[in-house]
Amino acid sequence: MTQAAYEQAIILIDNANSKDPNIEQAEGKAWPKEQLYSQRMSDMLARYKPDADFVVKLAIHGQHIQRWQSPRSAYPMGKQGYHKWRSDLYTFHADKIAKIMEQVGFSEQDIKRAKNAVAKVGIKSNPDTQLLEDVVGLVFLENYMLDFATKHPEYTEQKWLDIIRKTWNKMSVDAHKFVLANKITLPESLTPIILKAVG
Repeated sequence: MTQAAYEQAIILIDNANSKDPNIEQAEGKAWPKEQLYSQRMSDMLARYKPDADFVVKLAIHGQHIQRWQSPRSAYPMGKQGYHKWRSDLYTFHADKIAKIMEQVGFSEQDIKRAKNAVAKVGIKSNPDTQLLEDVVGLVFLENYMLDFATKHPEYTEQKWLDIIRKTWNKMSVDAHKFVLANKITLPESLTPIILKAVG
């Protein structure tokens, strides 16, 4: 697929995410939350696997497309409600990415690849899904973990070790090496516990 079709798809994803009513501050400006997330995902991919192809780049850029349209609050509380929300989200995002790729002329085969990655099909066996999962983990550690920690002062050290290990176990050996080679910026206050969890 051509560079032009890829760039057109990126613009459509960004336009969709620019409508996010949730705003976050970063780099001295206000961002629609999911637009900022997709930018961080793409930036991390460029650092981690700069030779990734257009299909994976689109899947990773659009992984959270219009997430605010399917809020957690629309599902019952508790573990079962949470898992239902998550699994429905995978389909929700995958279908939105597929429509955009179809619109700009990607092949059925490419669309299926992107959908499978976004829907988290075959983690550990599908290289596209694994790469997406790696980038999710790297972005969480660098950009979101500190904010998450601030929101949960009640979490014990053991709870944190479990959370970090769960994230770490979803990532590949390549992603582990990337973190341990100091290729990402870990939040200073959390670095000791991250290193303890993965040591």
